[in-house]
Amino acid sequence: MWLSNSSVGRKVVMSVTGLALILFLTFHMAMNLVALISAEGYNMICEFLGANWYALVATAGLAALFVIHIIYAFWLEIQNRRARGNERYAVTERRKDKVEWASQRMLVLGIIVILGLALHLVHFWAKMQLPEIMHMSGAHLDAETMANVTNGVYHIQVTFSCIINVVLYLVWLAALWFHLNHGFWSAMQTLGWNNQVWLNRWICISKIYTTIVVLGFAAVVIAFYVKSLMGCGACC
Repeated sequence: MWLSNSSVGRKVVMSVTGLALILFLTFHMAMNLVALISAEGYNMICEFLGANWYALVATAGLAALFVIHIIYAFWLEIQNRRARGNERYAVTERRKDKVEWASQRMLVLGIIVILGLALHLVHFWAKMQLPEIMHMSGAHLDAETMANVTNGVYHIQVTFSCIINVVLYLVWLAALWFHLNHGFWSAMQTLGWNNQVWLNRWICISKIYTTIVVLGFAAVVIAFYVKSLMGCGACC
């Protein structure tokens, strides 16, 4: 099959799945910003996106996109290493700009993003949607766990009242910025917008778009940590 047997096909799969994941991150970021405005509104969204059938289908689809993206990323990396052979040990002159820096380290950045996602799943998904799924499957869970499955603001407060978590998430978001920034315009190039005029435009757009998304996530992390220092309760 062309999408798996050719290098171009594999890059197309990487591009399409990557862009789909960026769209999800945009939605997730916008949803998180609601927590800064209204705790009740944010928790209503969490309840809507709980263990309902449509949320479970979306979660399964998102997980599939992520797994495919990871598999193809490692597949392309192995292919590139085999193609370079011993040439990868040669000293070459490289550009010093950030885009080139990110392109040289996309796999490493991707691994950091995966580790950050695992941390995020432990802090939120494992305490919200997972207990609902377990409860629906007949598992007996304590009352406190079930009481907080849709209380997203509570879990944000608990997570970001710890400075270690704050630092880890900010490092994760920094890696995410480099990964998304390069991945966004690179995907557009793979999908055909590779002339000099549009490529430069997409590079500019990707920097702006990625910065907005990452700053949106970082704003929630920092705001809730500051509130914890001030001894504030849930936002309202």
